Amino acid sequence: MVEKMMRTLVIIGSQWGDEGKGKITDYYADQVKYVVRFQGGNNAGHTIVVDGERFAFHLIPSGVVRGKTVIIGNGVVVDPAVLLEEIRQLDERGIKVNLKISSKAHVIMPYHVAQDGLQDAMKGKYAAGTTKRGIGPAYSDKAARDGIRMMDLIQPKILKEKLEFIIPIKQKMLEIYQSDQVLDSGGIIKQYTAYGKALEPYIDDIEYLLNDAITRGSKVLFEGAQGALLGIDHGLYPHGTSSNCCGQAASTGTGVPMNKIDYVMGVVKAYTSRVGSGPVPTELTGKTGEKIREQGNEYGTTTGRPRRVGWLDLVALKYTTMINGFDGFALTLLDVLEGIDPIKICTAYKHGNDIIDRWIADTNFLKDCDPVYKDMKGWSPRSPQEWNEIANKGFDSLPGPMKEYINVIEEFIGVPIVLVSIGPNRNDTVIRKDIFNL
Repeated sequence: MVEKMMRTLVIIGSQWGDEGKGKITDYYADQVKYVVRFQGGNNAGHTIVVDGERFAFHLIPSGVVRGKTVIIGNGVVVDPAVLLEEIRQLDERGIKVNLKISSKAHVIMPYHVAQDGLQDAMKGKYAAGTTKRGIGPAYSDKAARDGIRMMDLIQPKILKEKLEFIIPIKQKMLEIYQSDQVLDSGGIIKQYTAYGKALEPYIDDIEYLLNDAITRGSKVLFEGAQGALLGIDHGLYPHGTSSNCCGQAASTGTGVPMNKIDYVMGVVKAYTSRVGSGPVPTELTGKTGEKIREQGNEYGTTTGRPRRVGWLDLVALKYTTMINGFDGFALTLLDVLEGIDPIKICTAYKHGNDIIDRWIADTNFLKDCDPVYKDMKGWSPRSPQEWNEIANKGFDSLPGPMKEYINVIEEFIGVPIVLVSIGPNRNDTVIRKDIFNL
């Protein structure tokens, strides 16, 4: 039997986002030629630490720090102002941006940002907890076939024609929401024509680029945004985002077919956190939750909002494993739980008199679920240097209770944990299996 060469890796957040995907992407980016973003917009954020220097990205794939060719796929919605600012900031830090943007990617317009906050404010308890960056309205226009794409930005005549039709409609929508904002049609057309000129060198037919590269044997990493429980189809609707955050979206968001996807990795942090509204069964609101939040610096990369935190939810994790078909996991932020004893881990829900072993994507059902916990022994605090020394020695040097915690997760979800992260830096990493040489 001839082994299939591993060429493509998809990295997906398996919880509510903020699982540490940026570090995991950065770690594996060294082994690939291309790093690709395939969904979401600048409502997402990836943070990596390189030699003590912090980088926060909202649109550009984090592989840019490794000097890789980075690609924004057609499944992403792009705010040109945010993208150009990220390019400028990276240039100031001496990092060359080798970027390609799909000509089919949709563009976030000023009226999308205006709509976003107004719509969410009127939804009451059904509000998504949006970041108010125009993501949802941009995806709505994409589905309604009223969107502006990157290819339109570099065709001034087409852009002007479309916006002269769309902007009056959007003005009436803002009036319905009782907004007194006036959209400057001429100013918007002028501004976005300028964005098109600035971004034209980066715009390409990335589906051809990627498929040709994979056929030639180049390795490609697909970097997911947000987390599977936030996805529009399989997440906690409507308390999520407007794109699909699952592994399958790597295909629809780039034009690379599923039969060219070799490995799907889930990233799970050692506890639960999320930004936004909606029920989180294992949420902690007392001192233990505050301790985890502070030790884990649980504040949103994009919003700065304090994240809601709680114990690890294995019921939800088994669900996202099923819908994504994870081949393996990266387990992150284990060091954050230091000094907490016992550590609890959710293995089921209690709903009325029933014990539930599956995650149900229904807000009204989930808010009435109470977690069923297994108590686990904690591990003592260590300095960052001590954690780094442990990482350098390998898995066997991890504290016994930490290894037991890992074993319980693996046994419950039935998928191996191939990487363990116990610190923010690249070398605070324990590799249990080299996935590019299976």
